[in-house]
Amino acid sequence: MNIAPVIPPLAPVKAGPPRPAARIPHRPAHDPMSETSLGIPVMPPPLPAGAGALPPLDVRVAPLVPPVAPVATSAPAATDPQAQLAWKAERLDTLDYFELLGVPTTATAGEVKRAFYTESRAYHPDRFFHLTDEAFKTRVHEVYKRVTEAYYVLRDDVRRRKYLADVSGPERANKLRFDELSEQETKAQVKQQAAEQIGLNPKARQLFQTAMTDAERGNLAAAERGLKMALTYEPQNALYKEKLTGVQARLYEESRGKAFKIT
Repeated sequence: MNIAPVIPPLAPVKAGPPRPAARIPHRPAHDPMSETSLGIPVMPPPLPAGAGALPPLDVRVAPLVPPVAPVATSAPAATDPQAQLAWKAERLDTLDYFELLGVPTTATAGEVKRAFYTESRAYHPDRFFHLTDEAFKTRVHEVYKRVTEAYYVLRDDVRRRKYLADVSGPERANKLRFDELSEQETKAQVKQQAAEQIGLNPKARQLFQTAMTDAERGNLAAAERGLKMALTYEPQNALYKEKLTGVQARLYEESRGKAFKIT
């Protein structure tokens, strides 16, 4: 006869308060380490073709090219007179007188004079007599002559006006130097201006010159008559009018003086 073992009844398990479910930290869907509750990694969905693709890396190596020294467009510093001289000597045929003296085209007569004194002292041949380089001495002499030439032209208002017009026009390259032809043209221009100022009509010029001689001698009445007659030939001549006004003012002062003595 089989006898079943006696198994004591199990004591009932006392139910306690429910335990909170474990919290799984949130990770973005694109994180490859994201896991499900079972610990299985979740792989992100594949990106569409071309999305987020990086451009191909250019692995070409540029050849090493030594930097090109910039071309000097302005004169070197005044502390290096030999470099300045070499710079001007190389460009002597392209620099105008203003550039040679280092002054603007609007420079005053005083500024031109000061610039000439500075440049002439810097490039005077006596400063370089001790050098043995004859070619360099020749350049010194050429630059010094051109600086003196520049001052000769720019100090004169008439020459300067003509020179500025020449170098500002299309013939600049051929007008950089004020040569003998330019000098002749300038003298002719000055003579023409003087003739136009004194008078274009030969009879008017003669009357004007006679009137000026009378005025210098104190014969003011004759000077007044001569100027009035000259104005009949050239009534718009400003010089005739100016001199006539001056002669008449002197006549008025003389008449006032005589009247004062009589009274």
